Amino acid sequence: MEYTVQKLSQIAGVSTRTLRYYDEIGLLKPARINSSGYRIYGEKEVDALQQILFYRELGVNLEKIKDIITTPSFDREKALREHREKLLEKRVQLDLLIANVNKTIAVIEGRTTMDNRERFQGFNQKLINDNEKKYGKEIREKYGDKVVDRSNNKLKNMVKKEYDEANRLGEEIIATLHTALKTGNPAGELAQKAADLHRQWLNLFWDNYTKEAHAGVAQMYVDDERFTAYYDQEQPGTAEFLRDAILIYTEMKK
Repeated sequence: MEYTVQKLSQIAGVSTRTLRYYDEIGLLKPARINSSGYRIYGEKEVDALQQILFYRELGVNLEKIKDIITTPSFDREKALREHREKLLEKRVQLDLLIANVNKTIAVIEGRTTMDNRERFQGFNQKLINDNEKKYGKEIREKYGDKVVDRSNNKLKNMVKKEYDEANRLGEEIIATLHTALKTGNPAGELAQKAADLHRQWLNLFWDNYTKEAHAGVAQMYVDDERFTAYYDQEQPGTAEFLRDAILIYTEMKK
């Protein structure tokens, strides 16, 4: 079966302008142009549009989507299975948020009570999912599934007081680091204070602290450009300075 831009727009729930834009950037080309100059799409293009919309729903940008679906090794069935897993994760999170809203309404109406831990169910799960998406593969390869799962479980059960403490420590770490960096001495008092604050921050998320793991995380801040960019955004060299301070703090510096 074949579809014009107008027809495909209607069945897919996207605007004709969007479809034309996808054509312009080479993301979704029509199967052919008919004698009247209209774009005509076939089943292959319909399948591709479905994949594009799945990736969009998962927050993937158009440039990345184009790279994924145009690569010769693209496996549609594998992609659909991955989409399903991601959507199931989102459904669990939405179910938790809906339950949270329903229970909060019941609290307001005086029909039940709710402790602080329950108030953050759903929000915690979203943070876990975001972390898994960004860093899950590397962290699991480095520390193993059991360690990561325990850490996620601890995060899932956080309450507002613990969140506030984590945010406070995070801000204090950065402020202390920026002052310590000016000394140029990772073994100095300020740098070691930053390393200790970092240990306290980790303990809010980790099930079990070890010096070896702490040193490993510090090295990752330098090895992984995403972490380096975060720490170096105001003062270049901050990530490396923190790494050195933590290696001294944990007595792992060779």
